[in-house]
Amino acid sequence: MAPHPVRRGARRPYDTAATGPPSPTWPTAGRRPGDNDGVNDLDTFSLLLTEEGRALLASLREYDPSQELAVATRLRREHDADLVSAALGQARLRQRAVAKFGAADAHRMFFTPNGVEQSTRASVATHRAKAFAARGVRGVADLCCGIGGDALALARAGIPVLAVDRDPLTAAVARANAEALGLADLIEVRCADVTEIDTAPYDAVFVDPARRGGRGRIFDPEAYSPPLSWAVSAALAAPFAALKVAPGIPHEALPPQAEAEWISDGGDVKEAVLWFGTGVTPGAVRATLLPASAELRTAEPLAAPPVGPVGRYLYEPDGAVIRAHLVAEIVERCGGRLIDETIAYVTSDEVYVSPYTSAYEITDELPFNLKKLKALLRERGVGVLTVKKRGSAVEPEEIRRRVKPAGPNSATVFLTRVAGAPTMLVGHPLSPVAGAPPQAPLAP
Repeated sequence: MAPHPVRRGARRPYDTAATGPPSPTWPTAGRRPGDNDGVNDLDTFSLLLTEEGRALLASLREYDPSQELAVATRLRREHDADLVSAALGQARLRQRAVAKFGAADAHRMFFTPNGVEQSTRASVATHRAKAFAARGVRGVADLCCGIGGDALALARAGIPVLAVDRDPLTAAVARANAEALGLADLIEVRCADVTEIDTAPYDAVFVDPARRGGRGRIFDPEAYSPPLSWAVSAALAAPFAALKVAPGIPHEALPPQAEAEWISDGGDVKEAVLWFGTGVTPGAVRATLLPASAELRTAEPLAAPPVGPVGRYLYEPDGAVIRAHLVAEIVERCGGRLIDETIAYVTSDEVYVSPYTSAYEITDELPFNLKKLKALLRERGVGVLTVKKRGSAVEPEEIRRRVKPAGPNSATVFLTRVAGAPTMLVGHPLSPVAGAPPQAPLAP
């Protein structure tokens, strides 16, 4: 299959996209390598679905993994050894999954090790499901569904889903999750190769290719499983579609037919999504910040922003804003400038209130010199020190160890570059200004 066309263009110098060696091969379509790690087989997993297995899992909700040997020894006096091993493993996975799915769902669901690691966070899946529902979607083909995180969110939005994964165990886990959360009537799980699925009966497609291989994270989109080119073709064949990709995807690899969205949750960038079809503006980019659902969007990104001296205030754009190459839009909104053409720190002389940035008031600007920093912090009585870095090879832990902060006050130190020179900026977080006018939405 020929590669899809890509949008060409120079990457902005402050782009933080991850780079690395491509994987030489891609696994069978729909297969998530390593999904079976820690789970013996379907027969063992089926033990967890029995009445005995479910009761055992329920009893392990507050299980302490540090006491595993004692707990296992006790349980094996009453239960089959294979069931005990599977239940203890599943209990650990459920505890890990609470951060993504919340305690109420995580302790009813079933997981594989890779399923916990690679599944979509519930808040992000819910955000995406709302977008499908807002367009009146009546059926979604969820290709490479994994353990079913997105399928569950779509079903909760009232949308019937065909969830497809080639791995038999992963498909069984997805099916068990649909049943555990009372959504089996809306989710059909099929164990099949996603490249052989006829998506014509569905008015929307969601594709979540595997982005990890035997060597870890995959950086080349054509090494995804299935490849990006196939996923784009599947998306373009549907009236409406979404394609989940790594947040570090190079902008030049984005298909020109797509609108690209980067999503952060609680300040952490979680994923990027390519949208196709009805209501989509090809070439547009946006950054979405959860849980507030704040959205910064533009159809025509601005030119490179100006660079200038550090002002009274420093703004750290959310990671999704940086990934979406929307830092110039922040600069324009605050009437400011970058402190360095390669660094995504924005500065201005007037306060700027925005959900898209963290704001700081800068009190000191020093050339990089730990002795001077230590003296300054001692003079200010700083004992609580937050160290941030961008464009510096020095680790925050090393700074704290060397300056040995002590005292009742707090401060934030930025290790960065200003006009190319290694610099330390000292300040403190800026609370939102009471009564400050809200920032107007950026027009598409």
